[in-house]
Amino acid sequence: MAKPIKGSSSKEDKDTKLEKESKESDDYKTISINLDEGKKVFIKDLLDENKVGKRVDLLGWVWRKRVHSNETFIVLRDSTGVMQAVISTSILQHPIYIEQALEVSGILAKDDRAPGGFEIRADSIKIIGNSEEYPISKDFSEEFLLDKRHLWNRSTTMKNIMLVRERVLEGAREWFALQNWHEVNPPILTASAAEGGATLFELDYFDKKAYLSQSAQLYLETLIFPLEKVWSLTPSFRAEKSRTTRHLMEFWHLEAEAAWLGFEGILRVEENLIEYILHHVAETVPNELKALGRDPKDLLAIKAPFKRIHYDDVIELLNKNGFDIKPGDDLSTAHEKFLTEKEKAPIFVVEYPKAVKPFYTKVDPKRPELVLSADMLAPEGYGEISTGGQREENLVEIINRIKAEGFDPKNYEWYLDLRRYGSVPHSGFGFGIDRIVRWITKRETIMDAIPYPRTLSRIYP
Repeated sequence: MAKPIKGSSSKEDKDTKLEKESKESDDYKTISINLDEGKKVFIKDLLDENKVGKRVDLLGWVWRKRVHSNETFIVLRDSTGVMQAVISTSILQHPIYIEQALEVSGILAKDDRAPGGFEIRADSIKIIGNSEEYPISKDFSEEFLLDKRHLWNRSTTMKNIMLVRERVLEGAREWFALQNWHEVNPPILTASAAEGGATLFELDYFDKKAYLSQSAQLYLETLIFPLEKVWSLTPSFRAEKSRTTRHLMEFWHLEAEAAWLGFEGILRVEENLIEYILHHVAETVPNELKALGRDPKDLLAIKAPFKRIHYDDVIELLNKNGFDIKPGDDLSTAHEKFLTEKEKAPIFVVEYPKAVKPFYTKVDPKRPELVLSADMLAPEGYGEISTGGQREENLVEIINRIKAEGFDPKNYEWYLDLRRYGSVPHSGFGFGIDRIVRWITKRETIMDAIPYPRTLSRIYP
């Protein structure tokens, strides 16, 4: 542990000391903290009137600082919150910098003017890690903050987004466990496309072609035979040359597949899962939601079932409102925004044209130009957050679809075996976690819904 900062006899001594410390900045990198596991005190642990008057040692980073009269006010942050420390300025013989790592020692006091209503009346500060000229302050551009994402992730905004994201995944896991679904681990490296060759990231796999997975779906379908209801959370990769507020090249994909489940059945699974996730987030991180501009009551008010709108009706509605879209066209971001900007809960667009959905979607037996596929669109204009539907279980039908899309059935022999040996009706879906987080946290761009976004032009840091 570093030694406490001590006073010096004169300004000249102080300046000499500061110059020496600046030249020996490597010393700050060699400080080791010997902490027994579980012994660190967190800020949330100190927000307790029963601890007022007791001596505490708090480790954290400088979030804010100001000097008033003869006192220096330092607001420390850790993973659980912020706390103010007050120390006599005369004690300090080293500058306090933003994001400096400190150990602050003193007496815990109650003060309603301080953040959280408590503060430390400090008599000792130890510098654990220096932080001169921290590059992020106010009024920096979005591009600059993306370049400095490794530092910007420390911000309160990004911290709150990551906490919401954590609760989204926690809620999903809880729901699947309660409904007796099995979590599995499909591969990320694959030898064939799940949805389309144009959006694959190709790589060399020991002199063979391989690809980064676009989706775990095909592998999840193999696992419904032993487990019946399976789900996974994996990164997916799509080389889509899209520059939109909702596209990433690498995104987190929550996918599920179930045997013996039809089209309407899988839609009920999706809406019940989303309802559970939203309520879990609202109940566990309400303060973080409010700080991000989201009223938790908005999420608690969302309840299944969700509105279903047929694709035919969507085309008619869009054309009546000035859009030029023909039957058979896929929906654009602008279309989805129009459909959802006045909605308070997600909606389903159901039964898309066969031409705009992948080969594994099941054809509607009543209208063979359509498939039993649906997109869930988030409200408030945020658009698509999931695609799901019934899968084609007939061997002949799926081979014909593979050929029609320009693929070679030989590359899907293992997948076709599922239709040869004990095929059953089954359905599934895939949620974009980053899109869900973007909607919940009311972010303008999906790049702020994930710690390190990968886009068409960004792979750094």
